Amino acid sequence: MDPTRAFVKNVKRVVVKVGTAVVTRDDGRLAVGRLGAIFEQLEKLNSQGFEIILVTSGAVGAGCQRLKYRKMINSSFADLQKPQVELDGKACAAVGQNGLMALYDILFSQLDVTSSQLLVTDNDFRNTDFKVQLCQTVDSLLDLRSIPIFNENDAISTRKAPYEDSSGIFWDNDSLAALLATELKADLLVLLSDVDGLYSGPPTDPRSKLIHTYVKQKHQKAISFGDKSRMGRGGMDAKVKAACNAAYSGTPVVIASGYASDNIIKVLNGERVGTLFHKDAHMWIPITEIGPHEMAISAREASRRLQVLTSEERKKILLEVAAALEANEHFIMLENDADVEAARDAGYDEALVARLALKPSKIHALAESVRRLAEMEEPIGQVLKRTELAEGLVLEKKSCPLGVLLIVFESRPDALVQIASLAIRSGNGLLLKGGKEAKRSNAILHKVITSALPETVGAKLIGLLTSREEIPDLLKLDDVIDLVIPRGSNKLVSQIKSSTKIPVLGHSDGICHVYVDKAANLEMAKKIVLDAKTDYPAACNAMETLLVHKDLLASGGMQELVKELEQEGVTLFSGPRVNGAVSFSKANTFHHEYNSKACTIEIVNNIDEAIEHIHSYGSSHTECIVTDNHDVAEHFLSRVDSAAVFHNASTRFCDGARFGLGAEVGISTSKIHARGPVGVEGLLTTRWVLRGKGQVVEGDKGVVYTHKDLQTSNGY
Repeated sequence: MDPTRAFVKNVKRVVVKVGTAVVTRDDGRLAVGRLGAIFEQLEKLNSQGFEIILVTSGAVGAGCQRLKYRKMINSSFADLQKPQVELDGKACAAVGQNGLMALYDILFSQLDVTSSQLLVTDNDFRNTDFKVQLCQTVDSLLDLRSIPIFNENDAISTRKAPYEDSSGIFWDNDSLAALLATELKADLLVLLSDVDGLYSGPPTDPRSKLIHTYVKQKHQKAISFGDKSRMGRGGMDAKVKAACNAAYSGTPVVIASGYASDNIIKVLNGERVGTLFHKDAHMWIPITEIGPHEMAISAREASRRLQVLTSEERKKILLEVAAALEANEHFIMLENDADVEAARDAGYDEALVARLALKPSKIHALAESVRRLAEMEEPIGQVLKRTELAEGLVLEKKSCPLGVLLIVFESRPDALVQIASLAIRSGNGLLLKGGKEAKRSNAILHKVITSALPETVGAKLIGLLTSREEIPDLLKLDDVIDLVIPRGSNKLVSQIKSSTKIPVLGHSDGICHVYVDKAANLEMAKKIVLDAKTDYPAACNAMETLLVHKDLLASGGMQELVKELEQEGVTLFSGPRVNGAVSFSKANTFHHEYNSKACTIEIVNNIDEAIEHIHSYGSSHTECIVTDNHDVAEHFLSRVDSAAVFHNASTRFCDGARFGLGAEVGISTSKIHARGPVGVEGLLTTRWVLRGKGQVVEGDKGVVYTHKDLQTSNGY
């Protein structure tokens, strides 16, 4: 639940207003399918005990469409050639209201819900007795689980025209909904529109950003509104005025899209849908708060300042970061201990707690990894290829940063240090979102690292997001963010991949295999299998499935491997071929990442079956074969299609630091751009630099292309 929406836990009485653009289609006819989806939500909420009050627009629009059609049917061809007189809005309202309520009654009847109609005018609310009676009637209807449906009685309203007069106690159905929410003491008002909420500018402008929480002091003068409603009287301007009136009278308001099939339910579940108006919003969100878009822009600008520094200056920054980590070890441990304690109190499993915990030795190791990064060869501006295109015309292919990275990671605060240091080394801006369970650890590490950045670069090079609700907005920023790297569960990675146009680099599962061949040295196999499973069971490169050649069952080799694992406290699950040979529980699936001291064991007939099993159930992460047969090993290494394939070495070696990359932002199972542990090189791209002496193309006349490879300063 979004913290700013926590108030919904106490909501019981809800006023829902549907605008004309929601009620009707573009051709003016009633949007039956859309209304049906809204009414299904209202029925569900009504059955859950919520008190639902509906305010509807659309009568004038629906009546206008119907009368125009009837007039056309009854007109002669000659009549149709004459200038058409605009229909009387009040007549349209009378006809449309009848049809609107007939449809509403049918829809609610299908859902076994009783509805009731209440038509009001502006003048009614000038009468105190009327307001008392109104409250009593509505209370009675709600006690009977009936849904009251309100609309302004435009047909007999004393306004000059429903579209023009904006004076009085209320002036359209948005302001009527706000008035009713106040008079009837509603806990929440939901204004459904044809857009997702309030934007900083016209919703059609790609530069406009959705405002999740409206702060009057911040947004009142900063917003420019688009066109008014397609058929109704108002538009977003009218909705904002009504929302402010209700919110500052004590009823929170959410403006959301009525086109989404479940937005009302989401609002009442506390999800970050639409735009919230609340009288206390200014206390939750600083008026000077930097939004996700501004944060991304700031990171990009800071990265460009970082890129123009000399190699020595960037190296010095990393050394300052390493020193700051060690100097602040005490404060880091205090915050991390608090996170670990909170995780245990919350009942998180030990695998997550293990990933969450930092130790002084770990902080020292992180600082050393940052120093190793600092000592690496300068990655930016390396000339990868140098070619003479023609005499005096030289082309260079040079390494350069990607730009701005968005990294979403779970649980492990040490990942923040690795990622931040790699971003600095590669000259990239960075936006980070860590798991909520590591909130305090991430905050102190971010503060320590950014405090070591010089003013010439700026602390905004690395932004730390504190709410997961900010991620959907960031995933839309394909004009600013260049790469997304999710580090976490399969669900997290899949959600991100399906929610963005930005390239995504990463892996979902870490289902790693060790295959022990019949020609394996059994003592070596025991060491490798134990290390792959028990060195750090929560790591993505830990063994999750042990494949054993069938001959080892007959020779007793498999039983020895099982004994070694069980002595180390590893829980074993069997595949179909193992059942009966040993006595432990059957695995529900081979495609499972335990992240703990547990693994699956299965028997295969030969190496090709092992490879087929890996391709069928693995995640293309890291696989290992243990064998003394060179030909068998080469067969395995050349045919297994994974990011990392090992011979006689633990899967735990698949790590950026162990590969000599200094650190890693993650391990990619993708095949585009980077694969396996992604270090500095994986965060770089290339650009072309051409130096000439006034040459022009002119249809290639007079240009003699040589395309001669030249030696680069790097020795290529």
